[in-house]
Amino acid sequence: MTSKTAFDLIFRRAVTTSSATPVDIGVSDGRIAAIAPRLDSHAPEIHVDGRLVLPGFVDTHIHLDKACLLGRCGHDHGSSVGEAITAVAAMKRDFTVEDVYARGARVIERAIVHGTTRMRTHVEIDPRIGLRGFAAVKALKRDYAWALDLSLCVFPQEGLTNDPGTEELLVEALRDGGQAIGGCPYMDTDPNAQLEKLFDLAQAFDVDVDLHLDFDLDPSWWHLDEVCRQTERRNYQGRVAIGHATKLSALPPREFDAVAIKLSRAGVAVTVLPATDLYLMGRDATHNCPRGLTSAHRLVEKGVLCSVATNNVLNPFTPFGDASLLRMANFYANVAHAGVGEFDACLDLVTHLPARLMNLRDYGIAPGNPADLIVLDTASGRDAIAELPDVMMGFKNGRQVFERQQPVLMRPG
Repeated sequence: MTSKTAFDLIFRRAVTTSSATPVDIGVSDGRIAAIAPRLDSHAPEIHVDGRLVLPGFVDTHIHLDKACLLGRCGHDHGSSVGEAITAVAAMKRDFTVEDVYARGARVIERAIVHGTTRMRTHVEIDPRIGLRGFAAVKALKRDYAWALDLSLCVFPQEGLTNDPGTEELLVEALRDGGQAIGGCPYMDTDPNAQLEKLFDLAQAFDVDVDLHLDFDLDPSWWHLDEVCRQTERRNYQGRVAIGHATKLSALPPREFDAVAIKLSRAGVAVTVLPATDLYLMGRDATHNCPRGLTSAHRLVEKGVLCSVATNNVLNPFTPFGDASLLRMANFYANVAHAGVGEFDACLDLVTHLPARLMNLRDYGIAPGNPADLIVLDTASGRDAIAELPDVMMGFKNGRQVFERQQPVLMRPG
C-alpha cells in the first residue's frame, strides 16, 4: 500500500495495457501522481472495477474544416479522389469562419465523447478559402482545450507551385500558430518542387511535415522516394508522416518489405485512413474490388511508425463517420485481416503509436503525465478491439469531461 493524502482523485482498480493486475491511479493538480496496487487516501474516488483505462485516443489526421458537407453538394454517388477534391473546392469559396467552426465543433464533440484527447487537423490554405478555415479551427482549438488538445497542420490541397498566392498564405498561417505543414504533391504540376518548398518551410518554422501521398493503386510510380530523400537530406527523421499511401497496398510481399525498410531507415511514418481509403480506392473495379488499405500493423512489424486515423467525416471523400477511433481501429482490424493476437497492435495504432508520430512527450499513463484518461467498458485492449465497448467516461487534466450511462434492459414485469 502506498500512502499519500494529497491526491485530488483516485481511480480504483483500473486495468491498463501495461499492468497485469488492476491498479489505483492517483491524480494531483491535473497530473498522474502515483500508480500502485493500492493507494491510501481520502480523496474522491472513481471505482473502475476492473475496466480498461487508456490515456485517450490520438487522431493524427482529420479534416475539421471540410466535415459535414453532405446535403450541400448533391453527393449521392461514388467519387474518385479528383472528383471529391473538385466537389469540395467548389464549395469552399463560400465557407465562412462561422460555418467552418460549427461543422468542426460538431465533429470535435463527437470525438470527445468517443474518447479522443489529442488530435491533428489538416487545414486547407489557398487563395479560395484564404485563412477563414484556419481562423475557425484556431478558435476551435481555444474553445475545446478543456477536453482535447488540437494541433493545426496547414496544407495546400489543390497544389502549391501551380497556385500563385498559396505559399504566402501558408507562411502567414505558420506565423500565426500553424504547428505542422502538409501538402498533396499529386495535385501539383511539379510534385518534387512542391516537396522542396514544403520542407523548406518546415525547417524555417521548425514544424513537422505531414503529407497526403501516393493516393491510388498504381505502384509503378510514387513520390515516396523523394519524401524519404528529403527527410534524410535535412535530418528530419521522426518528424515526417505520409497519409494514405494506398499504393503500398498494391505491392507483393517482397516489394512491400523493401519499402518498409526504406521508410524505417528514413524515419518516415505512415498514417492509414481506412474509411476514406476503402471508399475511394478501386471504384472502377466491376468485381474482385481491391481493398486499397495499406497494412499498418505489418509496417509496424518492420519498424515503421504508423497510425490509423479518421480523415474525413460526412463529405464527398467519406460520406460516413462518427469520429470514433475505436470504431476505426475495429474497422481496420476487420479489413486488414488482423488475427486475434494482433488486436493489441491495432489498439496501439490509435493510442501510443500516433502519440509518437505527433511527438507527444507527455502521453501515457505514467507519473508526471497529464491525467487525460478514458474508461472503457471492457477488461483488456484485445477485448476493446473485439467488442467495440462503450467509452464510459473521459477526463482531461484530471477533470471529467463526459460520462456515458450504461443502457438498462427493461425486462418484463
